[in-house]
Amino acid sequence: MTLTEKILARAAKLDKVKAGDIVWVDVDKAMMDDILGPRIEIAEKMKELNLKIWNPDNVTIISDHYTPPANAHQASIVKFTRDWAKENEVKHYYEFAGPCHQVMIEKSRVLPGEIILGTDSHTCTYGALGAFSTGIGSTEMLGVLATGKIWLKVPETIKINFVGKMNKGVMAKDLILAAIGKIGHAGATYKALEFSGEVIDNLIMDERLCIANMAVEAGAKNGIMRVDEKTKEYLKNLDLELTPEVIELLSTNSSDGVAQEITIDVSEIYPLCSCPHEVDNVEEIAKIEGVKIDQAYIGSCTGGRYNDLKLAADILKGRKIAEGVRLLISPASKEVWERCAKDGILQTLSEAGATVLASSCGACLGIHSGAIGEGEVCISSTNRNFIGRMGSKKGEVYLASPLSVAAAALTGYIVDPRKFIEEE
Repeated sequence: MTLTEKILARAAKLDKVKAGDIVWVDVDKAMMDDILGPRIEIAEKMKELNLKIWNPDNVTIISDHYTPPANAHQASIVKFTRDWAKENEVKHYYEFAGPCHQVMIEKSRVLPGEIILGTDSHTCTYGALGAFSTGIGSTEMLGVLATGKIWLKVPETIKINFVGKMNKGVMAKDLILAAIGKIGHAGATYKALEFSGEVIDNLIMDERLCIANMAVEAGAKNGIMRVDEKTKEYLKNLDLELTPEVIELLSTNSSDGVAQEITIDVSEIYPLCSCPHEVDNVEEIAKIEGVKIDQAYIGSCTGGRYNDLKLAADILKGRKIAEGVRLLISPASKEVWERCAKDGILQTLSEAGATVLASSCGACLGIHSGAIGEGEVCISSTNRNFIGRMGSKKGEVYLASPLSVAAAALTGYIVDPRKFIEEE
């Protein structure tokens, strides 16, 4: 079986499953955020039907989209979410801690082999740690909260092998953009993307998380990677230990059961950019250099981790951003914020002219802390560039790696970051 099939078979208590099967599975963890969490559809329906949460200890609620609240309406939603969590004895409630997916991982709420469902499409992030994780709607979450179960169709697997040697200036963001550009924004609809190959094996966890996070941008049901020594070491640092059974189950990924296999030679990948207004509208930055920007944004559950901010700071150290450009930095969590502050990374970014924000989802979807206006152009390390995604419907968003975003902030236009790296 594929990695995804192995996890679903285990959760369904079956010896074997195959693509297309419908299975009922036990849910290990349920995650809700404030924007699509226990509001109206869930809270009112649970009250109306007199339902209780099947296991409050297995539920995590994170207020991240509306924190810090920009207005009274957002503040009311966060208050409602906080109060509901308390009333329903959900001990794992976090607010002002950062985007939910980074917080879930840091708070040791993710383990390989688990079934994790969340009211956010980028719940697929946890596949980097070997979990089956996917986003669901509020109605589905209501059923999960009440029963601890859900039915799923076993997805076909597309295996993506990354091979070769990475070029200077290339990050995980470039790798996943290359894959999405090749597959298309709907090419993996309701399929599992299994990422493998020597390149994945050599990536640090911050980079692996970026790749799994964006699996949904190709339409995928989930993204997943095998459990290796780096996974085990990462989990050990979170005081999590794996059972020998899970290690044996998820440590190898063969081509058995795979519906399609794609090999991508990373030596042919250079810094990339996803152009407006689709994630799969991918071009080499060298071919679109010169696009004037108003804002550069480094942050979110996709591109605001420690390694992202560190590499951006390396480019910006001793330099100043271009006049008229806003460079906004939002670390992926409060923990990342504090670590970067301790190591002087935030100081370096600030001295270059950046504005360091709270850890939040706000700017990523244009609801606070950095929305763009009509006619403005933003280059961002986030995951979506749909019309109106980061503010005005008449604005434009380009997606790129933190290195490429930092380089653009220096010049005031989209530019190949290798020009600055080579100067180091």
